[in-house]
Amino acid sequence: MAEVSDNKVPALVDHLFRHQAGQMIATLVRVFGPRHIDLAEEVVQEALVKALQLWSYRGIPDNPSAWLIQVAKNNALDRLRREASLQEKSEEIIRAFAAQEALTHQRAGAGAGNEALDDSLAMVFMACHPAIAREARVALTLKTVGGFGTGEIARAFLAREPTIAQRLVRAKRLIRDEGITFELPSAKEMSARLDSVLEVIYLMFNEGYAAHSGENLVRADLCEEAIRLGSLIVRHRATNLPKSHALLSLMLFQAARLATRVGAGGELSLLSEQDRTRWDRRLMAMGFHHLDRSAAGQEFTEYHLQAAIASCHAAATRYELTNWEQIVRLYDLLVELNPSPVIALNRAVAIAKHRGAVAGMHEVEKVLEHPALRQYYLLPATLGELWQELGENHKAADHFRQALRCSCSEPERRFLQKKLAAVTNQ
Repeated sequence: MAEVSDNKVPALVDHLFRHQAGQMIATLVRVFGPRHIDLAEEVVQEALVKALQLWSYRGIPDNPSAWLIQVAKNNALDRLRREASLQEKSEEIIRAFAAQEALTHQRAGAGAGNEALDDSLAMVFMACHPAIAREARVALTLKTVGGFGTGEIARAFLAREPTIAQRLVRAKRLIRDEGITFELPSAKEMSARLDSVLEVIYLMFNEGYAAHSGENLVRADLCEEAIRLGSLIVRHRATNLPKSHALLSLMLFQAARLATRVGAGGELSLLSEQDRTRWDRRLMAMGFHHLDRSAAGQEFTEYHLQAAIASCHAAATRYELTNWEQIVRLYDLLVELNPSPVIALNRAVAIAKHRGAVAGMHEVEKVLEHPALRQYYLLPATLGELWQELGENHKAADHFRQALRCSCSEPERRFLQKKLAAVTNQ
C-alpha cells in the first residue's frame, strides 16, 4: 500500500474510473445483457465509492486497476446472487473479469486485450445505434463508455442535469424496447453503422473544440474522450477503415492547436495570431500518420477533406506560408460532398485569403440570406473582417456589433469586442 495525500486518492480514482469504467461496464453489459445497463453502471459506481472510502485511510493498493476490477467483480457476483434471473451468469462474470485483470498485468500482450476491445466497441455501437436520437447517442456514449457522470455531461453541453438524465432514460428504454443487441454489426452492416459512431465522436470533439456557449471555448475532456474513442475504433480489425483514420487524423490536427486557441485576455485566438511553437508536434505527427492510413481504399469522405485542410495548416511553420490555393481546392471538393452553408462560408474565407477580400466578399454574399446562418456569429464577423481589410472601418464595426448580438461563447464574445474596439478607436 502506498502513502496518500489528501488530494491524491480522489484524483487517482477519477483517473482510473474515467479510463476503466467504460471497459468494466461494457463487460458487465455483455454478461448481464443490454436490458441491465443500469445494473452494470451501479456495480462499477459502487467500486468507485469503495475505493474513495478505503484508500484514503488504508492507502492506495500496489495495483489500483486490479483492485478496482476485483471489487467490481465481487459487487457483480453479489448482485447475481440477488437476481434470480441472472444467477447462472456467475461463471461468466468470473471469466470475464479474470481476462480484464490479466490485461492490467500484461498491457503489452498482443492478444490480451482482444475480448476487452470487442466489448468496448460493442458498447459504442449499441450506444450509437441510429434508432437512438443523436443528442441521446452522445450522452449515452459519454456515460457508459467514457465514464462521465450525468452532471459532467450536463455541464459540458450547458444543459440542465434533469434534461440529460431524461435523454439517458429514453435511450436505455429504447434499447430495451427495440431489442438492440450488444454485438458488433455484421460485415454487411458495418460501414453504415460505423457512420453513426463516427458522427457521435465528431460531435463530441467539436463541442469540446469550440463550445457553442459558456465561459470556456475549449473543453479538453470532451476532445480527449473523442480522440480516445477514435483510437479505439482504428485498433479493431472490423472498424480499421480509411474513414476512421481520416476522422482521427482530423481530431489530432485540431487537438494539436488546443493550447493556443485562447489568447492571454481569454479571447478566441485566430490561426494568424497563434504561437505555432506551442502546437503539439507529437499530435501533429500522429495526425499525418493517420492521414496517410486514410488514403487506402476507394471511399472518400468529408473527414478525408477536412483532415487534409487541417494538415495544410499543420504543415505551415508560419501563417504566411499557408497553402491557401490548396485549401481552396479542398474546399471546392468539400462543398460538392456537402453543400452546407457553414462549409460554404469557410470556403469564402479561404478564397479571401487566397484571392483577396473582394473575391471573398463575393462568395460570402452567396450564403448571406441562408436561414441556417441567421444567428451564426461567424457570418457577420467574417464580413467585419473583410470590410476592415478593405479599410471600411465603419461597415466593419456594424458587422462586429451584429455578430455580438448572436449567440456565442464568452471567449468568442471577447474576441468580437476586441475587433470592434480596433475599428472604432482609429
